[in-house]
Amino acid sequence: MALLHLDDPPWRVALALALGVFISFTPFLGFQTLLALLAATVFRLNAAVVVTGTWLNLPWFMPFVYAGALKLGALLLPDLKDFGDWSIALLIGTTLLGLAAAVVTYVVAFGIMRRRWKRREQTPSKREAA
Repeated sequence: MALLHLDDPPWRVALALALGVFISFTPFLGFQTLLALLAATVFRLNAAVVVTGTWLNLPWFMPFVYAGALKLGALLLPDLKDFGDWSIALLIGTTLLGLAAAVVTYVVAFGIMRRRWKRREQTPSKREAA
C-alpha cells in the first residue's frame, strides 16, 4: 500500500487521511475532491493522502450517511419548518458524523502508521546492507 511508504511522520499521514474522511461526509458532492486539494494546500498536507481519505466514503453509502446526518441534525434542531432549516440540519449532521469518522480514522491510521514507522526504523535499509 503506497500510503504506508510515505516519508511524512505518522501523525501527518493520519491527519491528512482523517481530513479527507471528514471532507467525504460533507454534502458537497462533486466538489469534495476539489475541497480536498484546497485543504491539503492550505494545511500543507500530502494531497494524495487527503484525496484518498475523501474517496474512502463510497457513493453507495452516501444515502445512508445523509439520512443519518439529517436525523441527527433534526434531533438537534427540533423546530424545522422550511428547506433552509433542513439544509442547516443536514450540514450540522454531516459535520458531526464527519468529525466522529475523522477521529476514528486518525486513531486507527496513526496506530498503523506508527507501527510501520517503528518497524521501518528497526529494519536496516537495503542501502546500508550493500
